[in-house]
Amino acid sequence: MGELAYPFDSAPLPGATMEIAPGVLWLRMPMPGSLDHINLYALEDAAGWTLVDMGLGDEITQRHWDELFSGDLAGRPVQRLLVTHMHPDHIGQAGYLSERFRAPLHMTRGEYFQARAFSAGGGFSKMSWESTAFYRGAGLREDDFAALRRSFSGGYASAITPLPMGYHRMEHGDVLTIGGRDWQILVGSGHSPEHACLYCRGLGILIAGDQVLPVITSNVSVHPTEPEANPLKDWLDSHDRFLSLPDETLVLPAHGEPFRGLRKRLRALIAHHEDRMLALEEHCTEPTVAREMLPVLFRRQLDTRQMVMALGECIAHLHLLLHRDRIERVLGEDGVWRFRSIDPDLARRLRAEHEAPDDGPMMV
Repeated sequence: MGELAYPFDSAPLPGATMEIAPGVLWLRMPMPGSLDHINLYALEDAAGWTLVDMGLGDEITQRHWDELFSGDLAGRPVQRLLVTHMHPDHIGQAGYLSERFRAPLHMTRGEYFQARAFSAGGGFSKMSWESTAFYRGAGLREDDFAALRRSFSGGYASAITPLPMGYHRMEHGDVLTIGGRDWQILVGSGHSPEHACLYCRGLGILIAGDQVLPVITSNVSVHPTEPEANPLKDWLDSHDRFLSLPDETLVLPAHGEPFRGLRKRLRALIAHHEDRMLALEEHCTEPTVAREMLPVLFRRQLDTRQMVMALGECIAHLHLLLHRDRIERVLGEDGVWRFRSIDPDLARRLRAEHEAPDDGPMMV
């Protein structure tokens, strides 16, 4: 399929910007962990700035925003905030920036209200019976639940500044005129409920958020808040729709480097998850618990936090296999689901080799 093309030799430092197209500035904020950064974007308008994604709700990110407003972004106010989706590295500073500039928040409805619901939750320290049943069904034991309570503290609300009490709804197909150019809202799903991307045909640019990343694949998981969800189907269906965009589109992702080769990347992502599903299908010719299948997807020992993410991804793949009638599941008297391959055509579809398991789940 060929390699992706990366047109920029360097990235902006935190607290600085890089113009990558007329009126389009690239910003980068730090994050803890192996992912270490998030890309944000500022769109120039006659009267001020439109910011796309905000970074984590921590003091370090807030300091870098303050540097920008006294430096590269000085002289124009922030007019509006566009948040692609509700994860803390994207919405974290929205409350702070909205209050500082009296700037309205624009999001899709599913993302805004998911953020509100998560910010009211208690995290793993106050696990509901639904969450307990979900993780028990995936194979977690009592010592795992104790480790979860120790590992997770604070919950979603501690990673974001207080959310604005209102928002302006974005919908698929909406067009925003910014700096005399039209930006169309394209909504994807799977990584989050209604992930908004921004596409400018005139500039040939897609601000992709986490919907399309150049190197890693976004986390696509089932969560206890919707235990029967089928997010991987939503995600693959979204990628099918994004394939209609030109391959030479300059993709501005939330993580990694801007790149060209959108269709190549989409096809590679689709193929990767199809391969993962087949590997799982081959693994559960006998009834198997989700937790026992994690080594099929991830090669190294996972800590408690990583295991929770890995289980969500594994179950997402299993749910799509259930939807395709490739496997069945049975709930045991112990409250644990066991999955078994049932497709009579599996023997013909077997592969001698699969892609190597990922190192571990990415928190993105």
